[in-house]
Amino acid sequence: MKIATWNVNSLRARADRVEGWLLRSGVDVLAIQETKCRDENFPWELFERNGYEVAHFGLNQWNGVAIASRVGLEDVERTFPDQPVFGKGGIEAEQEARAIGATCNGVRVWSLYVPNGRALDDEHMPYKLEWLATLNKHASEWLAQDPKAQIALVGDWNIAPLDEDVWDIEMFRTEGFTHVSEPEREAFRAFERSGFTDAARAYTPGPGVYTYWDYKQLRFPKKEGMRIDFILASPALEARVVGAHIDREERKGKGASDHAPVVVELADGA
Repeated sequence: MKIATWNVNSLRARADRVEGWLLRSGVDVLAIQETKCRDENFPWELFERNGYEVAHFGLNQWNGVAIASRVGLEDVERTFPDQPVFGKGGIEAEQEARAIGATCNGVRVWSLYVPNGRALDDEHMPYKLEWLATLNKHASEWLAQDPKAQIALVGDWNIAPLDEDVWDIEMFRTEGFTHVSEPEREAFRAFERSGFTDAARAYTPGPGVYTYWDYKQLRFPKKEGMRIDFILASPALEARVVGAHIDREERKGKGASDHAPVVVELADGA
């Protein structure tokens, strides 16, 4: 069984690429982020004609998450419990389409689009940290309730946990960039302390192994990327991991997303 995560940066704009990749990759479950569409504009037929059930959560032209599965799709849940909301400048806070969960062949998969902190002193940064802390609280509770639970927290985390996960850590620190700050990294480590493991890293070691390259300043051909997309596995799920890869080829060519798919392969299991 193969589980993948991919921030497609507009599903409708990249429908042909997504369909082609599904046919080539043979993934069983694909968690998608940044669909950038409402449910009524979602390309349901793309997945259905290729044998995938799909659940989508989209409220407007921003954010948007989905899970496509050809091994079952049950107990769909939009947002995790108490998912924080964001309000700015006196505007009433509204929920954002950043999390959707479903059970696929016994694995509880959460497709996550973690908020971007934007800047260290921006109002989005405390929102991002609260969002992660709340998710981790529930993830810890899920494991406490069932230590054998197979859970995959997957998606665009907007955090580079290690120095090697960005092309120039000194520049990031000098410029005061987000994604590498200690509060953000501590929020990521909290999931590891709760029992979750980066399921792909052992099979895709760095440095220089990235999942995202900005469109600006020719970052991709310059190999100036970041590793910010992850599949975090619970202990029972991690025990089934037999391989992983980052499909860097999918970042190439016309109309590519700025992210590459991350794929984890699982051995057969309950």
